[in-house]
This record gives sequence, C-alpha cells and structure tokens, in this order.
Amino acid sequence: MITRTVSKNPRTTRGDLVNDLQRAGTKVTKATISNTLHRQGLKSCSARRVPLLKPVHVQARLKFAREHLDDPEEDWENVIWSDEKTTRRVWRRKNAELHPKNTIPTVKHGGGNIMVWGCFSAKGTGRLIRVKERMNGAMYRQILSENLLPSARALKMKRGWVFQHDNDPKHTARVTKEWLCKKHFKVLEWPSQSLELNPIENLWRELKVCVAQRQPQNITVLEEICMEEWAKIPATVCENLVKTCRKRLTSVIANKGYITKY
Repeated sequence: MITRTVSKNPRTTRGDLVNDLQRAGTKVTKATISNTLHRQGLKSCSARRVPLLKPVHVQARLKFAREHLDDPEEDWENVIWSDEKTTRRVWRRKNAELHPKNTIPTVKHGGGNIMVWGCFSAKGTGRLIRVKERMNGAMYRQILSENLLPSARALKMKRGWVFQHDNDPKHTARVTKEWLCKKHFKVLEWPSQSLELNPIENLWRELKVCVAQRQPQNITVLEEICMEEWAKIPATVCENLVKTCRKRLTSVIANKGYITKY
C-alpha cells in the first residue's frame, strides 16, 4: 500500500501515510515507512521547479518536436540561439577556509546581480552584453540591431541562417516581429515554456560555474568576468550542445510533450 500510494501521488508525506495506515487499522512509524520506500528504490527529494505547462503548451511542444525531429544536423548548425539571463549574485567568502572549488556560493552579506543577453551557434559564442536597465521592446530591438548581425558575421554563419528566441512578450510583440521581418531575419517558430529545448540554457550553467569559481567582489568585476568567461567557452562545447537538438526533441515526444531532463 505504501509504495502504491507514493507512486500514484509522489507528494504524499510520511505523515500522510502514517494517518492512512492508522485509519486502516495498522500502526507504523515514519522510520518504517522510510525504510520500506528505500528498499523499493524511492527516496525523498525536493520537488524540482519546472515551467507551468498548460495543455496548449504540451501540444505546441509536441507539434514542434514532431515537425523538426528529422531536420538534418546542418539545419541546427545554422541557427543562432539567444536568451536573456540574470547571472548568479555577487558573493564574498564568509569564512576563509571555504574554497570556491568546493562550494556553491550563496549571498550572506552584500551582493547583487546583472542581466545579460547572449547568443551562440554551433561555431561558438556570439556577443554577450549587459542589460543595465529594465528591458522593454525598444531596448530589445536595439540589442538585436547592435549585436545580432555582428555576431552572425563573427561566427561566419551560412547564408539563410535562422534566429531563435523564446516567446517573451518583448520578442513576440507586433512591432518586434515587423522589425525582424523588415531586417529579413528568418526566425525559428518556438513553442512556449520550452527552456530545456534551447541549448543556450546549458551554456548559462557553464558560465555561472566559471564565474562563481573566480569570486567576483562587486558588480563591475562580475560583468568583466562574465564577458571573459563567455568568450573562453570552447567552440567544441557549443558544437556538441547543438548536436543534442535531436535528442531533446526525441525526449519531448517520449515524454508526451511534458518537461524533460534537458
């Protein structure tokens, strides 16, 4: 009964199970429940935060995955992937013995963060810039105007390259769509709530780890380190991430449109 209940509802607590069993005439302790579940290969974990998926999102993700599953690898290599991200907070060591290589820093005093916009392709990283004010549609278009084409040229993208961005309202606003069309940018239609389909998410993680190891002491240094570490990401890392596109789509289909491990 214990394993069956947890399998049906993973959010069931040990207290819930104790009460259910008591109502059925069986007395057990929380320790007994834990041991029973452990023997079945189950352990208590914090629930993972994932994007809220409505039925319309699930269907859109499935449609996208099925339509692009057989796209040749060269097509994915001709995509410039982009995103905005707030970097991890600035931190200072609280105790001298805490070596950054052995810790994941958190803010205990002081600190701050910065927002950046970046892009990359299978050929390497494009530009990374700091967004110093609250981003709106006009600012987003300015960022693209000043950084997207230069990135495409630096990456030596083939003719007909495709631009990817998510469905943030700034990205999908009518005026932004018109601007992209006027500039003749070919945009990859993207399903909402699909962070794990964008390989740039893996690059953000890579960047955060590298930045944390260098212990930025203030916002200015944090920005400098972000730029330096982004530029140092090897092209081979970018290439290998883009090669996972088909696997990402396969995972979405296998998971019936719901969030996958990526």
